[in-house]
Amino acid sequence: MRIDLSLLLSDQNLDAGAPTSQRQLRVAVAAKADEADRRLPLNLCLVLDHSGSMDGQPLETVKSAALGLIDRLGEDDRLSVIAFDHKAKIIIENQQVRNGAAIAKGIERLKAEGGTAIDEGLKLGIQEAAKGKEDRVSHIFLLTDGENEHGDNDRCLKLGTVASDYKLTVHTLGFGDHWNQDVLEAIASAAQGSLSYIENPNEALQTFSQLFQRMSSVGLTNAQLLLELEPPAHLATVKPVAQVSPETMDLTVQTQGQNYEVRLGDLMTDQERVLLLNLYLDQLPPGSHVIGQVKIRYDDPASGQTNLLSEPLPLTIQVQTQYQPSTDAQVQESILSLAKYRQTQIAETKLKAGDRQGAATMLQTAAKTALQMGDKNGATVLQTNATRLQSGQDLSEGDRKKTRMVSKTTLQVPSTESPPSA
Repeated sequence: MRIDLSLLLSDQNLDAGAPTSQRQLRVAVAAKADEADRRLPLNLCLVLDHSGSMDGQPLETVKSAALGLIDRLGEDDRLSVIAFDHKAKIIIENQQVRNGAAIAKGIERLKAEGGTAIDEGLKLGIQEAAKGKEDRVSHIFLLTDGENEHGDNDRCLKLGTVASDYKLTVHTLGFGDHWNQDVLEAIASAAQGSLSYIENPNEALQTFSQLFQRMSSVGLTNAQLLLELEPPAHLATVKPVAQVSPETMDLTVQTQGQNYEVRLGDLMTDQERVLLLNLYLDQLPPGSHVIGQVKIRYDDPASGQTNLLSEPLPLTIQVQTQYQPSTDAQVQESILSLAKYRQTQIAETKLKAGDRQGAATMLQTAAKTALQMGDKNGATVLQTNATRLQSGQDLSEGDRKKTRMVSKTTLQVPSTESPPSA
């Protein structure tokens, strides 16, 4: 298994007469499999909300989806299951999947009861998952349908960071309309995972299946981007790095002088992890200049090797006396993805502050950006919600959550509606 790494600047050329210039750097990284490579063994922990609000079809559907995952696990894979209401308990201790029937019985016995304490479930999930993480791809699926009424949201965010430190990826799944999207998104971002919205119970199986496929395609783990810049270049001080694919989120940067480190987590073999870095460059004389280099540090569970380093890729820019722009289409697409996310964030902030008109205007802007990207389904959602706000209607919890999801991804579901004239 190897690293596949590529660098693209938003504009490869620079004006020699400009005292300061700004450029976006697109970094695409993935694991590249050789013919002899096989699927890595998995270590999956399910952390399932079984509070009273999950009674009936919601819990039965989640149990069915969980049982479906067990059928896809092999004997070399490990599984643990945690259930939580206002407290947490171990349903299945971390173990190799060699007795699927016994594991299934433990899940089938789950009943809905009690309140909701997400942090208790996540803490116990981290403890169980950590027992089986050696030389495996380790993911936690955390599903809840409610607010963290008996827990501590700040503790949830800290536990997301703890999971990342333990090299555990956490995917959060919001079931229905009454969960806190800010908390679940923050947990997933801290632990290099994804946020999923299960709007209807019949979507649970598909969502679990998609996440399992993502987990199964991981080739390398614990990846970190290492960026070294020469003095004429530096990262922006505010929101310098964001991921734009497979979903959009802000990433944390560790800085030491001109050296920067960004934690990425797992790398898949069938999907690139795409980052967008915001760079500033001081004035440079005409000619070709190497302004830095990028490499990836990573672990290879198949070989048991850790802290491996990819070959460094130089970052070069051409400084021209007669400046002629040379923009890159792939970087522009990434810039649009990030713009859609940022515009929707601003809309949400305005809506929370009571500025309905301002929120509607920003959602319209985000809809236009989505159309520029060819994301017609996302544009429909954003424009529809903008129109609702303009007409004096409130956005339902479902509307708000769908808005958040389309800001982070491109909707894959076909739409029967016509694209809006945003």
